[in-house]
Amino acid sequence: MRFVPSGRSLLAAIAVLVAVGTAYVIAYSTPVFAVERVTVSGAPPEVAREVTAATTDLVGKSLVAIDADDVEGTLRALPAVAGVSVDRAFPDTLVVRIAPERPVAVVRRGPSSWQATGSGKVIREIETGTQRHLPRLWLAKGSTIRLGGQIPPGFVPATRALAEAHAVGLGSRVKGIRPVGDELTLVLRRGTEIRLGRATEVGLKLTVASKVLQLVDGSTSYVDVSVPQRPVAG
Repeated sequence: MRFVPSGRSLLAAIAVLVAVGTAYVIAYSTPVFAVERVTVSGAPPEVAREVTAATTDLVGKSLVAIDADDVEGTLRALPAVAGVSVDRAFPDTLVVRIAPERPVAVVRRGPSSWQATGSGKVIREIETGTQRHLPRLWLAKGSTIRLGGQIPPGFVPATRALAEAHAVGLGSRVKGIRPVGDELTLVLRRGTEIRLGRATEVGLKLTVASKVLQLVDGSTSYVDVSVPQRPVAG
């Protein structure tokens, strides 16, 4: 039995390695595999524009030379991007798939406005008066706001409640939210209030409220689910 490869086998293996290495060098440097376009999917138009701007310098570079992890890291740093994956589509396309952050509220401070997520992350400054479908949260004049940062902690329970409202199918019906002390009240577009009480078990409370609204919607001014086991409509 032969345990040592023959000289011919060694030469063949070396030839394969040399061919692979040569092919890699050619692919790395040849303009045939230069990026001609970056395609972005999964993102709304404003986020897609930000991603395109952040990847402009990749056009003309070799697909083989691009480090996908580095590109993903750069794009994750964009405030409106929650997740990202980058793939190569030979011969000339870089494919970027985006999971965008979801805004649930517009945060106002004086004449300025920003979008905020359920976790309270500030993802974009917007023109005041736009995004009318999102509830407003009004901050004190001296409050600190920065893109990619957090809204003041006292308002985070409100944005979390708005995210929970989306999760149970009520998000599009919410006109506003009133945080008073440690209690929250959602105001629906038809004027009905959902009184949550303290910001605990919010998902359960909103699930109960959605069931109650199916029975009494249009005939009640409020649904009190501060004690979710004993909801009250009036």
